[in-house]
This record gives sequence, structure tokens and C-alpha cells, in this order.
Amino acid sequence: MTLQHLWAGWRHEYVTSATAEARAGGAGACVLCRIVDSGPPSPDNGVVWRGAHALAVLNLYPYTSGHLLVLPVRHLATLGDLAAEESAALWDATRVAVAAITAAYDPDGINVGANLGRAAGAGIPEHLHLHALPRWSGDTNFMTSVAGTRVHSQDLAEAWRRLRAAWPS
Repeated sequence: MTLQHLWAGWRHEYVTSATAEARAGGAGACVLCRIVDSGPPSPDNGVVWRGAHALAVLNLYPYTSGHLLVLPVRHLATLGDLAAEESAALWDATRVAVAAITAAYDPDGINVGANLGRAAGAGIPEHLHLHALPRWSGDTNFMTSVAGTRVHSQDLAEAWRRLRAAWPS
């Protein structure tokens, strides 16, 4: 099977600026730290929930609608770097994210996982984050299986509104 490509010219600016910042190693190099610093939850920054030690944000490049990233506020790369209160906050936020996804989407299942390190598939290995995403029995369809393309039926702003409304108080 060959992977087909869809043109997404709008991504060029993001990719080149993120690459330039990462190579420069500046304070703004970590995209997740920029999200941490982006203010209160809003559809503009994708932050669905924020606590003292962790936050939940929409994945800008989701596998499915409702795909969340749950991450510590502090910039760190490994689970072993977490302080006890950060670890508790991260896992509790993940538990609540799963509850919100369940309430908002009524999926057949949920994937929760982490890619620890670039070799494990982490796109942003320098800032620890967990994935939580809804799954349905038929979500690997013709487009994904044969065409190598994912089709999302919901834009990010609508996913944000849906998850924010479902987030337990």
C-alpha cells in the first residue's frame, strides 16, 4: 500500500517556524510550553482544561475527533522527572479526560497512551504528554485503510466546545 498525500500548504509556515525555533533552542522552542503559556482555556488555544500541575488540550493533528493531549504544566521529558504531585495531577487529568470523552462522544472504546522518546513515535519528545482519544468499531474505514487518509467529521472548535461542555466541574 502506498501512502497518498493531501496538499496542506497552510502547514508550511507552522512546520518551518517550529523547526527554526527548535533548532535555535530558544525559550519558545517547545510548542507544548507555548500552549501552557497561552492563557485560560479557549477554542483559540485548544486548552480544554487547566489545573495547577496539568492541562488537557486538543491535538492539532488528531487521529479522531476529540483527541486530547494531557500534559504536565512543567516542561519535562520523562515520567521519572515528574514530582509526586505532578504525577497525581497528570493521571487524574487523564482519568477526567476519559470521562469527558466518554460523555461527549459515547465511543466504543478509548485509547490512552504515551510515546516516550522519538524512537517510540513521540512528535514532541521533550515535553511529556499522554494521548486520550475516542475510538469506534468502524473508525478505520476505506479512506484510512486504502487511501492512507483520515477524514474528520468535526472541526477543532466544535470538538473543543463539545469536550469543554462535557468536562466534569
